[in-house]
Amino acid sequence: MHDIQISTERLLLRPLKIADAEDVYEWVSDERVSRYMVYTTYTDIEQVKAWLTVVENDTSAYNFGFERISDGKLIGSGDIGFNSSKGGWGFGYNFRYDCWGMGYATEAVKAMMNYVHINFGAQKFVSSHCEPNLASGNVMKKCGLHFVGYGKFQKLDGSMQMRSMEYEGKM
Repeated sequence: MHDIQISTERLLLRPLKIADAEDVYEWVSDERVSRYMVYTTYTDIEQVKAWLTVVENDTSAYNFGFERISDGKLIGSGDIGFNSSKGGWGFGYNFRYDCWGMGYATEAVKAMMNYVHINFGAQKFVSSHCEPNLASGNVMKKCGLHFVGYGKFQKLDGSMQMRSMEYEGKM
């Protein structure tokens, strides 16, 4: 776990904690949000606590909760870490449905990218999304990435497979 906090205009990116379970459950239990994510829709808060325990001990990536500064509400989460198979820094993000389309994802991703660029000299960034999730592709483009090809997406439990759209970019 890291103790890094990053402030943007509207967000505080901070470590996720088990105490965040109720807030996290609000979006991971929403089928509209989980539809194109690797996890299946959560049905029990204990699943969230188990995931947050893993996140707290994850040293392979920087995991952040995205807290709205205006009201202190945790509205999403994301991570960034080096992806050795793609030779760049990979990132992902997830937000409450009622926070979609407000620019929060772009703001959070740019902050994560900037952090690893300044602190680790990160130059290349990679990410992908399920093909139908074009809004996520728009976030990647706004963050300076461009479409490079198609890949495969699969839920962690194998319940869904579809084509993904792969992006990369340099800072």
